[in-house]
Order: sequence, then C-alpha cells, then structure tokens
Amino acid sequence: MGGSESSKGMVLGRLVEFIKEISGLPECQNFCKRVYGNLVRRVKLLSPLFEELKDSDESLSDELLESFESLLVALDSAKTLLKSVNQGSKLYQAIVKRSKERCLFYVVKPFIEFLMPQKHFERVVKLIPVTHRRGLDNTGKKPSTSSDEKERLNHHLSLKQKKKNVSNIPMRWSPLGVVDRWLRNKAKNEAKVCMREGKKAEKGKEKLRGVSKEQEIIAYADAALRRNDIADKFQQVTEKIEAVLSEIPYYKLEISEEVREQIELVHAQFKRAKAQTEFADIQLDMDMAMAQKEKDPDPAILKRLSEKLHLRTINDLRKESSELHELLITNGGELGESFEMITSLLSKLRDCVLTENPEVDTSECEKLTIKHRSPVIPDDFRCPISLELMKDPVIVSTGQVQSDIVFVHGTATYERSCIQKWLDAGHKTCPKTQQTLVHTALTPNYVLKSLIALWCESNGIELPKKQGSCRTKKCGGSSHSDCDRTAISALLDKLASNNIEQQRAAAGELRLLAKRNADNRVCIAEAGAIPPLVDLLSSSDPRTQEHAVTALLNLSINESNKGTIVNAGAIPDIVDVLKKGSMEARENAAATLFSLSVLDENKVQIGAAGAIPALIKLLCEGTPRGKKDAATAIFNLSIYQGNKARAVKAGIVGPLIQFLKDAGGGMVDEALAILAILASHHEGRVAIGQAGPIPILVEVIRTGSPRNRENAAAVLWSLCTGDPLLLKLAKEHGAEAALQELSENGTDRAKRKAGSILELLQRIEGDDNLRNS
Repeated sequence: MGGSESSKGMVLGRLVEFIKEISGLPECQNFCKRVYGNLVRRVKLLSPLFEELKDSDESLSDELLESFESLLVALDSAKTLLKSVNQGSKLYQAIVKRSKERCLFYVVKPFIEFLMPQKHFERVVKLIPVTHRRGLDNTGKKPSTSSDEKERLNHHLSLKQKKKNVSNIPMRWSPLGVVDRWLRNKAKNEAKVCMREGKKAEKGKEKLRGVSKEQEIIAYADAALRRNDIADKFQQVTEKIEAVLSEIPYYKLEISEEVREQIELVHAQFKRAKAQTEFADIQLDMDMAMAQKEKDPDPAILKRLSEKLHLRTINDLRKESSELHELLITNGGELGESFEMITSLLSKLRDCVLTENPEVDTSECEKLTIKHRSPVIPDDFRCPISLELMKDPVIVSTGQVQSDIVFVHGTATYERSCIQKWLDAGHKTCPKTQQTLVHTALTPNYVLKSLIALWCESNGIELPKKQGSCRTKKCGGSSHSDCDRTAISALLDKLASNNIEQQRAAAGELRLLAKRNADNRVCIAEAGAIPPLVDLLSSSDPRTQEHAVTALLNLSINESNKGTIVNAGAIPDIVDVLKKGSMEARENAAATLFSLSVLDENKVQIGAAGAIPALIKLLCEGTPRGKKDAATAIFNLSIYQGNKARAVKAGIVGPLIQFLKDAGGGMVDEALAILAILASHHEGRVAIGQAGPIPILVEVIRTGSPRNRENAAAVLWSLCTGDPLLLKLAKEHGAEAALQELSENGTDRAKRKAGSILELLQRIEGDDNLRNS
C-alpha cells in the first residue's frame, strides 16, 4: 500500500481534530435542535475509526487517503454549518435564512385544483406571488382535472392514509402539507382547526381571529412552498458525508471488529437520513407568517413561537436583542426590511412574555424596543463635552493599561465635532480623564453608533443626522470596521518612522485594534500593516517587539491573514523572538506559532525554522501560561510526522515525564496528549520507553481523569506492542487490574486500548505457561 506515513498522520490527525471540534460544539437551542443533534451524534461516532487507524502501523493507500481528504472537506462544511445555525439571532435564523420564492407551486397545484372550489381557488391565486404561479393560466383559473386523475388523487389522499403519507414525504414534496391541511378542513366541514397547543379546539368550531379562509390557506401554502434553506444545507452535508463513507473499503482496513460494526452502523444511519419537513416545522413557518402579518396576533401563536425559538424569558429576549445588535453591526447596519420584521416580532414576543410573567418589572425590558413618552437619554449615549445625544461618536486613546495578553489603551468616546474642536484648540489631553493622548487619531465607534440608532428608532426619536462621517467601507464595500483607513494610515506612518516612541505607541494601538473585532483584522491587513509589524519583530526595544508579535498573533486569528503573515517572512523572526525576547514576547510568539500551525503547510516551515527546541525551552522555564502556550504549539506541530522526530531529538520526552510525576504542576493533561502523539512514531516510542514511564502511566490509568487515562492507555499500548519486556514490566506494576477497570468504565477509546493491552498480557502469560510446561 502506497500512502506515506507523513500524509497518513496529517490526514488522520486532522480528521480526529475535526470530529473533536464538532463533538465539542454546544447544544443547539433553536428550531434546528433535532437535525443539529443527529448530525453531531453521527459524526462523533466516526471518531473510533480514525483514532484506531492513527494509532496503528498500517500504511494507507493513496486512494484511501484521497477519500479521507474528501471526508475532511465534508466535515469542514458540517462544522461551518453547525456553528452558523447555533450562533446569532434566533429570529434571524427563522425568518431570513431560507431560500425565497421557490417555484414549487406546480407540485401542489393538482391537489389544490382537485380539492378546492373554483371560487376559493381564484381568490387564493391572487394572493400567491407571481413567481409561485407556475402551471396556472393567466386568468388564474384552474385547469380541469380528468376523471382518472381525480381517482388517482382521491386514492392517494384518502383519509385513512393521509397521516402516513404526509409524515413520510421528503422535504421537496412538503407542499402536500397544504393539501393535508385542506383535506382535514374539508373532512370537518371546512371548519377551522385551531393550532393552539397543536390540538383541535372544540371539534374545529373555533376560528382563527381575523383570518379569512383564503388568508389561512395561502399562509399555509406560503409556509410549505418555501423550502427551508438550513434544512437543505443539512441534507447536502449529510449526502456529502454518506457519499464519502460509501467509497471507504472497511473490510480492507486493519481495524477491530467492534469499530468496523460501529462505522457500518453510522454509514447506514447517514444513508437512511432524509430531510423531512415535519408538521412542527410547517407550523413554525405558519406561526411566523401569521405573527408578522397580524397587528395583534393570537397569543397562542406567540406562545408557541416563544417555546419553539427558546425565547421564554426576559433574559432570553435581552440576549436575542444583543445578538441582533451584533448582527446589525456585522452587516454594516444593512439588514433591510428583514430587520424591521425581526424587531417588530421581537416586540410582540416581549409583550407575550410580559403577559405570561406579569410580575416582571417593565423597566427590565427597556432595552427591548419599549417606547417611552419622554425617553431619558442614557448617559453612555451623551457626549461628555456637550452632554447631548451623540450623532457621530469617535474614540480617542487616553493612556495605557496592562491587560492579560494584549497591551490595552484606555479609551473615551466623544461626539466628533466636539472633540475635534478641543484638539484644534491645541489641547493634547483627554477632556474627561486629563490624561495625555497617545495620538490624535479619531476612531469611529460604530458599535455605539448602531446602538444609538436602535435606541432612537425604538423610542420614536428622529435618527441623528450624519456629520462628516469618515466611515470607510471595506471588503468590496460590504463590511465595516471601527477603524478607518485614515487612522490606520497614520499608525502605519508611525511604524515606519525612526522614532522608537512612535513605533511603540503605533504597534500597541494596532495590537488593541486587532484584538477588538474581526473586521479590524481584515481592515488592518488590507491597509498593509503586516510587513512593517514583521519588521518590528527585530526591534531593539523589548516593548515594541512585544506589541508587534502580539499584534501579529491577533491578526492571525483571521484565516486569510495567516498566509499573509507567513508570506511576509514572519516565521524566522517569530522564532527569534521565541528564543531571545522577553518572557511575555516569547509566550505570545509561541501562541502565534500555534495559530499559524493550524495550516498544515505551515507546520513544516515552522519546524524547519528551529521553533521546536525553543518551544521546549519555554515549556521548561516559562510561566504557567507560557508553558501551556508552548505545549499547545508543540502538540499541533507534532501532528506532522517530521516534527515528531525533531521534538524527540530536542529532548522533549524527559520534561514531559517530569510533568507527569509533578501532578500539582498543572501540566499532566498537556504532557500526556503530546506523549500520545509522539508514541505513534518509532523514535518517540524508543525515547519514551527509555525514560522509564511504566510506573507513572499505570498510576495515571488507575487514578487519572477520563481523558488522561485514555491517553495513558494509548501510550502504554504503543510501548508494549512488540516489546515483551515493557509488557512484563507493566504487569509487575499492577497494570492488569487498572486496565481491567478501565476496559469497563473508561471512554470508548480507552476501553479499546485497555482491551488490546489485556489481550497482549494474556498472550504473553500463555506463552510463559507453554515454556514452563
């Protein structure tokens, strides 16, 4: 078989990491909960296959590696989708994130033609969007239906079979839900079926308030005809994963029978998984449509929405409001009509929650678009100079405050025109704090500006007029940052100057801006700040060097910036900082290397630049945070096979064993994780075996945390496979009893490793008995 060991290690390592990331995602608390949970659960069950292959010495064919790489792409899509549906505004997810005006009316047309009287049909057609009228003539009249077709439809939609038919219909046939609804109405003498708590109210006699027959029909039709874009994406991801799993020849792999059975079961689950529009989803769409269209919706509808979207309390609504504000800021204040729809619905849900909980003080909801006759302007919205509502708030840097990782400048916000007059008068201090300003660049505060605009809208106040805004569009004009090009250009000029004080201040400011938000990272990189920051890594001023390396660390959070930083030749300079810089600079250099090493191609370059010996030195002598930064970087770099040998040759095994012995040092988790990955390499196994780890490994298996017991068992299995002496030594130290307990109560991987070692122990015991007989 032809796959190289390095390719195998990288691909399997990435697969394991992807699955861990997906498995560690938080539980979904919106209308996607079921399909979200199913996908996470199925992906999690793939983990044993790749962990077992990763720990084995089996070579993988190029064809199999190619299949695994395709699976990586599919899992990456799954991770992106899962994160997107579990973050941000729940109302935005439910209202906006769906494909619009799908021309599916032709699917349901024959059924509506057959079941609906002509007079209702003509009135309904007028309410249907033009793009949904496919298959109808220009007059809106329904074509005649043949007797054969009537008989077929009547049979297909028999009352006895309707429930079974609809519940098993794939999503693309979900318009039949409309027919199911109409059929039930028809069977009940066309009475309205109340949706309150999903039960029929008084045998269908209660009517939905203020809703005509045609409006109800078209609301259901609209809900059914709009195919849910999120569910469609889940279906696509499921199909991708299933297609890749179909290509993997499990019978050719040297894996345990237990793992093979589990993977075949998971594959079968993916194969059977079909996107379905359940009645609850149609009900959600219907409720959303009615809640938006009606000025005074039925409280039962709002209550169902509150439950379905997990917006049950004032705190839930406050969080939703914050998410909407963040979404608005992310989209540059441009959500169009959708934002009005969402805020209107949020207000209705707030009233519903207050009705359900009358003991809640109305003041608790002031931030949820409650209107006041004479609203009091919040202090944070007033300019400290004029005490008026700010129209164009800007930030000035007032001084420096030491933070945990980033060197933070103190800031104050003012109305642009007021602070500009202050500066034009020759003042160099902050009017509020009297501290000397770091520089006179004014940074627009778009977060506060958006909140002020929202507050004005919700309180019926005219929006502040723009006055000379210097807001600059980025990324093709669609994204906005809280720093404009003028301010960044001024900072870049200072970076390029020969004045050390200016360089230090500018690097520190960029460090802060890059930490603040994602848009800033894009903005700063596009302005060309990365090359001069890389140059400052060689600065003779320790503080400037710290600012530069930490600014690059913050910028590297953006995936595109990683490549820009590496292409600017930063890796050798970062390694130099790691070797010779101050302790803070070395720690942040280690964190930067970890961030850059997320890309596999960078792992090779970082290892070749001599980073691993320097990381090991930091691992031994750094602060607790520095040790953890170094350990995470070493672990990530060691996924590449060549770096495992570099780490072993640099003497990493000794310090790792020492960390295991010093349980109070807080590094046991990291040490075992690195040992587990090094033990898959021949040189790593030899070095670990020579360090005498058996007693401490057995002790960890006996008393450690579940994850540490798992990693300790993995290391012990790697050491004992093919080495009878170490196996006997493990038995002498009581490994058998500890492994027996682990095989019963450990994690899935720990159980497999423990079982494999116990089999080796039984085999060697049998061999000894034969020799003695």
